[in-house]
Amino acid sequence: MNSFARKFALIVILLCSTLCMSASHITEKDVNAILHRLDNELKQHERYLQTRTQRIDSLERLISNRIHDRAWLSIVEQIADVYASYDNDSVLAYLARGQVAAAQAGLDSLERVFIVKRAVYMPLAGLSNEALFELQRVDRDSLMDVGGDIKRLYLDSERQLYSYMASLYGNYTPLRQQYESHAVESQRQLLEVLNPGSVEYRFNRGEYFFNTGDFPRAEVILKELIDSLPENNKFFARAANKMSQIAKNRGLENEYVYYLTLSAIGDVKSATLEVSSLQTLGRELFKRGDAQRSYNYLSMALDNAVRCHAVSRMLESAEALPIISEAHRRQSDTQRHIMTTVISLMAVLLLLLGGVLFVLRRDMKRLKLMRANLVEANRVKEVYISQFLNLSSIYMDKLNDFCKIAQRKIAAGKVDDLYRLTKSGKLVEEQSAEFYEVFDNAFLHLYPSFIDDVNALLRPDSQVAAEDIDKLSTDLRILALMRLGLDDCGHIARVLNYSVNTIYAYRNKLKNKAINRDTFEDDIMKIGQNSTE
Repeated sequence: MNSFARKFALIVILLCSTLCMSASHITEKDVNAILHRLDNELKQHERYLQTRTQRIDSLERLISNRIHDRAWLSIVEQIADVYASYDNDSVLAYLARGQVAAAQAGLDSLERVFIVKRAVYMPLAGLSNEALFELQRVDRDSLMDVGGDIKRLYLDSERQLYSYMASLYGNYTPLRQQYESHAVESQRQLLEVLNPGSVEYRFNRGEYFFNTGDFPRAEVILKELIDSLPENNKFFARAANKMSQIAKNRGLENEYVYYLTLSAIGDVKSATLEVSSLQTLGRELFKRGDAQRSYNYLSMALDNAVRCHAVSRMLESAEALPIISEAHRRQSDTQRHIMTTVISLMAVLLLLLGGVLFVLRRDMKRLKLMRANLVEANRVKEVYISQFLNLSSIYMDKLNDFCKIAQRKIAAGKVDDLYRLTKSGKLVEEQSAEFYEVFDNAFLHLYPSFIDDVNALLRPDSQVAAEDIDKLSTDLRILALMRLGLDDCGHIARVLNYSVNTIYAYRNKLKNKAINRDTFEDDIMKIGQNSTE
C-alpha cells in the first residue's frame, strides 16, 4: 500500500509538472521582455549596493566600542553574513576576527561556528585545500550526535564547500563526481535537521531532487518558490538558477535564458556580487548573437567578481575574456556599421539638400528675372499708356483747334477757304506726321531691338534701316503694327492713311525679302517674347 501511494504521488507530481510546463510556455517575446527588465535593473545596480553598504556600516558602528563578549561576537557574525557574496575578503576577515575572539573567550561552540563558516568562503579566495583542512578541524561525528543550529550550520557549510569544490574541478570528472556525491549526501542529512516549513528546507529539497536527477519534483518545488518569494531573497535567485538548468537539460532554450535572466535580476536586487547567472547569461547571449548585451553582462560579471574579491569567480570571468573581447569587437563593428550607414544617409541627404538648394536657387533666379521682367513690363505699359494718353490729348487739341478754325471760317462766311483747307490734305498730312512720330517713339520703347530683330529675319542683301534713331520707315511701321496684332491690311491702311493695295504690296515685298517666307509673319509675332517671359 505504501509503495502504491508513493507511485501514485509520483505520477501526480509528474502530471502537475507537465501541465505547468505546457501552461507556462515561454516565448521569444517573454525572453525579450525579461532581458529588458534586467537592463533596467542593472541601471539601479549601484543603488542596491549602496543600500547594502549602509546596512553594513550601521552594524560596524555597533562593535566599535563594545567588549568582546558573546553579544559582540553575534554582531561580528551578522556583519560577516551581510558581507557574504558581497566582499569575500571582508567575510574572511570578520570570521577570522570572531574565531580568535571566541577562542580567547573560551567559547568553543562559537569558535566552531566561525571555523565552519570560514571554510565555506575560503574556496572563493582560492584556498580550497585550506578550506577542507579547516572544516576537518571540527569533529564531524560529535556534531552529528547533537541537534541545534551548529549541526545545521555544519551540514550546510559542508554542502556548500563540496559544491564549490565540484565546480572547481568541472573538467576533471572523477574529482567532480566525488565532490558532487559528498555534497548530495550532506544535503540529504541537512534536510533531516531543517524545519520542513522553512524556505531553506524547501529550496534544499528542490535542489536535492535536481542533484539526484528527479527534475519533475525539483521543478514543482522551485517554481513554487519563485512564485512566492520576493526577488531580493537569496533563495529566489538560486531557485531561478536551478530552473534554468532544468530547462537546459530539457533543451528548452527560451526557458533557459528566461530563468537565467530571472536569477540575474534576483542577484542584482539583493546586491549580490559573487554570482554566476549573469556570467552564464552573457555567454549564452553571445551564442545567440546578442553581442551588445553579452559584452555588457560579461563585463559587469567580471567587475562584480573583482569587487567581491572572489578569486574563483575572477578565474571563471577571465576565461570569458575572449568572449568579452569578441563581443566588444562585434559591438564595435555593429556601431561602426551603423555609423557608416548614418554617414552615408547624411551624405545622401546632403546631396539631396544640395539639389534642392540648387533648384531653389535656380527658381529664385527665375523668380527674380520674372519680377524684373514684370517691373519692366509694367514700366513699358506705363510708357505705352502715357504715350497713348499723350497722343489722344494731342488729337483732342487738334480737333478743338480745327473746330475753332471751322467755326471762325463759317462765321466769317469763308466757307470756300475751309473747303480748300480740307481738300488739300495738308491738315491730314500734318496730323499723320505727328501720329507717326508719337507711334514710332512709343513702339521703340516697347521693343527697343525691333529693327535688329526684323533684319535678322531678312536676307543680308535685303535688310531695312530706320529713317532715324527713333523713327521707323514705312516698311518697319507696317511690321510694327503687325507685331501689335493688326493683321488686317485694311485696318493697317486706315491707321497709316494708305490704300489697301499699297499695304498689301509692302507686305508681299517684305515677305519676298525674308529668309523663310512661309513663317515670316509668325516670326514677326514672336519678336520680343523672350525678353518678357
